[in-house]
Amino acid sequence: MSALIREPNITGHDDIYEALVRLHDDLDDAASLQAWSRLTLLLINQIGNKDIVLEAIRLARR
Repeated sequence: MSALIREPNITGHDDIYEALVRLHDDLDDAASLQAWSRLTLLLINQIGNKDIVLEAIRLARR
């Protein structure tokens, strides 16, 4: 069974952060939430492991 990676595991942090901020440009609150939800579902699909996704959800709630 795989485990959630909790150490930094990506390069280009600043570029990714900027893209996440820009995701919401010119969107009202409802459209912003829809875009955030779509992104979340796309990334969950990419992870493809229910246990890892559920662990990440638990950790995010802390």
